Amino acid sequence: MEIPPQDAVHMARAVELAARGHGTTSPNPVVGCVVLDASGQVAGEGFHAYAGGPHAEIVALAQAGERARGGTAYVTLEPCDHTGRTGPCSRALLAAGVARVVIAVADPNPKAAGGAARLRAHGVSVTIGVLAAEASLVNEEWLTYARLGRSHLTWKFAATLDGRSAAADGTSKWITSPEARADVHRLRAASDAIVAGIGTVLADDPHLTARPPGGGAAVRPAGSAGGGARDGRKAGGPGPLRVVVDTRARTPQSARVLDDSAPTLVAVAEDTDTDLKADLLRLPRHEDGLDLDILLRELAAREIVSVFLEGGPTLAGEFLGRGLVDRVVAYVAPALLGSGRSALGAAGVSTIGEIHRLTFDEISPIGPDIRLIARLAPNQAGSSDVHRNH
Repeated sequence: MEIPPQDAVHMARAVELAARGHGTTSPNPVVGCVVLDASGQVAGEGFHAYAGGPHAEIVALAQAGERARGGTAYVTLEPCDHTGRTGPCSRALLAAGVARVVIAVADPNPKAAGGAARLRAHGVSVTIGVLAAEASLVNEEWLTYARLGRSHLTWKFAATLDGRSAAADGTSKWITSPEARADVHRLRAASDAIVAGIGTVLADDPHLTARPPGGGAAVRPAGSAGGGARDGRKAGGPGPLRVVVDTRARTPQSARVLDDSAPTLVAVAEDTDTDLKADLLRLPRHEDGLDLDILLRELAAREIVSVFLEGGPTLAGEFLGRGLVDRVVAYVAPALLGSGRSALGAAGVSTIGEIHRLTFDEISPIGPDIRLIARLAPNQAGSSDVHRNH
């Protein structure tokens, strides 16, 4: 559809506002709102800042006050029509006397949807689909979670220019620069969970905690349109959940990932006999490992919206081969090894026609390194539904 220039300008601002909520709204979506008065002047702005807090529309309407009457509201996600921790935004818009509501993306959550219909039923003009692609991208983690019923997964890896993640003797500390490593911690902090495989736990004994510079500033990939502030999985909460994929429960009791600095979940096969003292998630087996699709669905059931996958090439290959990688963040160092461990293991490709094609969102320098942000081409990943179904 042809979008009036003023609609594009104000919705772009609403998308920009929505991005400010990244890292603190889970399991809620990020949402931005701009309210104009009857003369077309901006009267109020707002974004959803934290789960349980006022929604974007409520913040913007409070700022606008009586100027909202007869005006227009631009919202990145369809106003909710149900009462949860807060009241329905559709009724707040009606009470404020807004004459027109412009929506970027319809709400896929049947429990919250219906706001557009209620507004129309009460004589409010409603337009849906303005900057839908941009609004979907800024909210892609939650849209994957809501539409597909599983957590959104970002796979991160660091490698040399020739694609090696470790030297022939297994050493990998450090391939990338301090700047790149600090950036990784910011991305970790913006996620609900950090996942690694048992191979990584046994080889490196990682902590899998988020230690962002400055104590909590989370910076999302530019290709995902934004950044925000975060302290833990929810504002003021504990750090991201640590998840170890460990089919046979080989995680040592002394592993750093089992300390008390953040919660940890160890995913094991449902038939594994173990006395490991940890929070266990028992999953069905799939071929030689665990059913990773069920893992992401179980995490979603625990309100884990976004997952940050780290660790070795084997687990990454398994997630990729099963179409469960939604976004790739790669840190490439200006260095060559010539031999050693590859960044990616077997990923379900036996012939060139099965290659996993990606599209780049961002290519940017991080210190002496390069950060690449990419996603699977639209017909290859489950998250492609986020970009098709607006």
